[in-house]
Amino acid sequence: MERKKFIIIVLLCFTLLLSFTLSVLFGSVSVRLSDILKSLLSLNTGSTSHTLITAVRLPRALGGLFAGMGLSVSGIILQSVMNNSLAGPSTIGINSGSGFCIMLAMLLFPQSGFLLPLSAFLGAFTASLAVFLLAYLADSSRTTIILAGITISSFLNAGTNTIKILDTELSVNLVSFMAGSLSGLTMAKLFLPCLGILTALILSFSLCRALNILSLGEDTARSLGLNVPFIRLVFLLLASLLAGCVVSFGGLISFVGLVVPHICRQLFGSDARFLLPCSSLLGGSLVLICDLAGRVLFRPFELPVGILTSLIGGPFFLYLLLKKKGGRRVNA
Repeated sequence: MERKKFIIIVLLCFTLLLSFTLSVLFGSVSVRLSDILKSLLSLNTGSTSHTLITAVRLPRALGGLFAGMGLSVSGIILQSVMNNSLAGPSTIGINSGSGFCIMLAMLLFPQSGFLLPLSAFLGAFTASLAVFLLAYLADSSRTTIILAGITISSFLNAGTNTIKILDTELSVNLVSFMAGSLSGLTMAKLFLPCLGILTALILSFSLCRALNILSLGEDTARSLGLNVPFIRLVFLLLASLLAGCVVSFGGLISFVGLVVPHICRQLFGSDARFLLPCSSLLGGSLVLICDLAGRVLFRPFELPVGILTSLIGGPFFLYLLLKKKGGRRVNA
């Protein structure tokens, strides 16, 4: 491994550890580092700080960590499978698909909270498959994929708005969900989604070689013996599982799966062996830092993490669209 890459990886690990620690330490009420250690060792179980750390701060920090990891790796997988670096969970309709199916499940089965991760995954996979099929039937250009994503998102958003009109009480309770928020998380809510994200991450890391071959192009991948249709389906399933699980507990957090892959490609190139793990580190740090900023900078109010990631990702997306190279517009 090159010395430069090794140093960057060490810095990413340190940044993730620091951002996780700060996320637990600071908020509307600050706690001391010694309180965190005592809480983890169960030395002050009856104190207010112990309750704050174990019931509020730790679940929220873990939620931010897994959300950033899931969305970032999902973004890299989608960009490789669709051969389009503008693809991501929020730009091709995966988040919208998850959100629609979650709201539909809450409307039809209001007491069945365990259905939310499954509904989110089904919605994400259906949306990603629909976008891929639309682009394939029309043409395989990068622009077509984005337009297909916008089309699918429009239909799904119409369905979401219809559900909000049909059930006004549900609409009021889902304001933070639509904005993308990590507030109110508990270990019980996180268990199934985080288990799904962890499983998908491990499987994705184990398939780095196949992802590298797929990124060489369909013809080259076939000549190297790769079963392209099957491996694409597997990667779409993994990307959908990652994004869907995040939406099930974090709501519609946008642009993480677009910004982080581009930064990591600038640092590590296109080798998935570095891209996937390092994007998970950077993505976890980004979401944790944005969530912490939303809590600390706007006290006593709280700005949802999805708003801050959109403020970062929106201009970044426009930059990619308008970027030129050699006098010609890049297909980003």
